[in-house]
Amino acid sequence: MTPPLPRPRAGIVGTGGIANAHAEALLAAGAELAVAVDIDSGRAAAFAEKWGINATAPTLADAAAAGLDLVAICTPPSSHAPLALEALALGLNVVLEKPPALSLLQMQELEAAARASGRQVSCIFQHRFGSGARKLAALQESGALGSPLTGYCNTLWFRDQDYFDVPWRGKWDVEGGGPTMGHGIHQFDLLLHLWGPWQEVTAFAGRLARRTETEDVSTAIVRFESGALSTVINSVISPRETSQLRLDYENATVELEHLYGYDDAHWRFTPAPGKEHLAAAWADGQPVTPSGHAAQYAHIVAALSAGTPLPVPPADAYRTMELAAAIYASAIGGSTVRRGEITDGNPFFDRADGNLEPWKLEKSTA
Repeated sequence: MTPPLPRPRAGIVGTGGIANAHAEALLAAGAELAVAVDIDSGRAAAFAEKWGINATAPTLADAAAAGLDLVAICTPPSSHAPLALEALALGLNVVLEKPPALSLLQMQELEAAARASGRQVSCIFQHRFGSGARKLAALQESGALGSPLTGYCNTLWFRDQDYFDVPWRGKWDVEGGGPTMGHGIHQFDLLLHLWGPWQEVTAFAGRLARRTETEDVSTAIVRFESGALSTVINSVISPRETSQLRLDYENATVELEHLYGYDDAHWRFTPAPGKEHLAAAWADGQPVTPSGHAAQYAHIVAALSAGTPLPVPPADAYRTMELAAAIYASAIGGSTVRRGEITDGNPFFDRADGNLEPWKLEKSTA
């Protein structure tokens, strides 16, 4: 177990757009920003100046000399797992931006490396940590809501063609997939966090409106071990952008609608007839914590400071990544996929498209 760290010293690896969210959240949680790491020295220097970081470095190995406790990996997705493995080998704890890896094979490698190194990995799934989700989880655990029955989980976003024309976007080798892997994963992670293990999935996906190697939309029907059923849509071709979660229990319907992050005002609680008393349990008057990087980093830094396990380790994030893999396997293979079915030897274990290159763009003859 990681020894207690009164004020963890953190490095930011990759200083692009999402790195700003990590820097802000780390500072808010009480960590010290010690070094900015980027192969582009100018970009690293500008980022360091913005966030009051005294040192920059071109590589993780150079950064480790600064005496770090934690690194936040904010680079493009294909480098997430390799950099995390390198950081663990250097004796550093790791926070991984989504997706934490490109395959289930890489997820297992991360889990094994963390165990062998004695260090820890926390995967960014920040929607779990808003007060609304935590309140719902507690109510659900109490049994007051009854059994989960049915619902939906929609990530309906809009990305134009210019977004996909960035060289590393929309590539299986770099992003590991389209909106299923890179956009909707946060929303269906929250669904799985609340409703527990999924059992089987039947899915469809396609490239309907964008020039990209990957899908631009997927739709799935998921059955949970509890018997509950939910649909899951992941889209980047939806002009009215929204993120939606609807969870129907025996005794209440709980809904969430937001875009990229929520607070308690984005939730709606509707008790079933005869269960109106549950409304008081929902309106509990407790402090509001918005979802987001700050909410998760508060738990990460507190755990490091106390020497306790970091939230969302690879083993916990695995079932979310496994659902993403299963959506691709079902959509591409045309069959229902059960949890636990995608293992070593399955074509979707080490690559989200199963090396089948679905929806691959035809080379232009112009």
